[in-house]
Amino acid sequence: MARVSSNWWKWNHTKTVLLLWLISATVFYTLFKMALRNADHSSSSDSSVSYAEQRSKLYDNMARDLDEHGALFLKGGETSQSLSISDIFTIKDGSVAPVLKAANPPVRANVLYLGTEYSQPISEAVRQIFNPYFDKAIWFQNSSLYHFSMFHASHHIVPVPATENEKEVEANAVSMVAKELCPLRIVLDRVVLTSTGVLLGCWQVISGPDPVTIRSKLRTALPHAPEKQLYDAAILHTSFARLLGRPKASTMELRKSDEIQFFHELVARLNNQLHGFKAVVSELWYVEEYDVLALALNGRMKAHRFQHGCKKT
Repeated sequence: MARVSSNWWKWNHTKTVLLLWLISATVFYTLFKMALRNADHSSSSDSSVSYAEQRSKLYDNMARDLDEHGALFLKGGETSQSLSISDIFTIKDGSVAPVLKAANPPVRANVLYLGTEYSQPISEAVRQIFNPYFDKAIWFQNSSLYHFSMFHASHHIVPVPATENEKEVEANAVSMVAKELCPLRIVLDRVVLTSTGVLLGCWQVISGPDPVTIRSKLRTALPHAPEKQLYDAAILHTSFARLLGRPKASTMELRKSDEIQFFHELVARLNNQLHGFKAVVSELWYVEEYDVLALALNGRMKAHRFQHGCKKT
C-alpha cells in the first residue's frame, strides 16, 4: 500500500512538473512572439519616422534653392529633368503655350494620381494668388492631372524601348503592385518655389505605404527600368504651376522688396492657405507619354489606371 502511494505521489509530481514546464514554455513563446511583433512594429515605425525626416530635410533644401541660386527661370534655365525651359514652353501672342515634342521611345511613367476633389481646391488657391501678378507668364498644371511621379520604366535620359507585348507585361506587373497597396493618407507639408520656377506641393504621409516602399516594389516589378531614376526615393511632390517671367507687381510693391522676396511673399500666402491640406491617394497609373512631359504639358498619352487593392486606411 505504501509502495502504491509512493508511486502515485511520484506520478502526480511528474505530471505537475510537466504541466508547469508546458505553461512556462507557452508563456515564454507568447511573450517571445509579442516581442517580435513589437520589434517589427517599432522598426516599421522608426522607418516611417526616418523617411518623414528625410523628406523634411529634402524639402528644406528645396525651399532654400531660390535664395541660393536665384530666379534662374527669368534667364531661361532648365527643368529638373535637364530640359531647357525654351524646349517645353513658348510665348504666343503674349500667352504661354507648351511645346509638344514626340518622345521616341515613349516615356513610361508610374505615378500616383491625386483626385480632382483634392486637386481642384489647390488649383483654385494657386490661381487666386499667382494669376493677378503673372497673368500670361505662368503655366498652371492641369488640375485633372495632378500626380506624384514614382518610378519610370523608361525616361528620356535613359530610354528603354519596349514592344507592345512588353508594355502589356509591365502594365500587368504594375497592376499587381497596386493590388498590394493601401490608400495613402497624406498632408501638404509646404509649398516651395524652385529656382527653375516650379511651384511644388511637398507632402508627408499620415498613413499607408511610404513612397520609398512603393518605389521599391515598382523597381522589383520592372526589372528592366533605368537604374538611375529622376527623383529622390523618399520625395512625395506634385507640380502646381511654373513661373516663366517677371511679376506684373506694381512699382510700389516692388519698392518694398526685391523680386526674390516678392516670390517668397506669394509662396507664404499660398502656404498660409494650403498648409495642412489633407488628401487620400488610391490610384496608381502606368502612363505611356507619347510627347515629352505629356503629363505636365497636356500632351498625348495613354494611362492605365489601377485602384489600390488594400482596403485598410
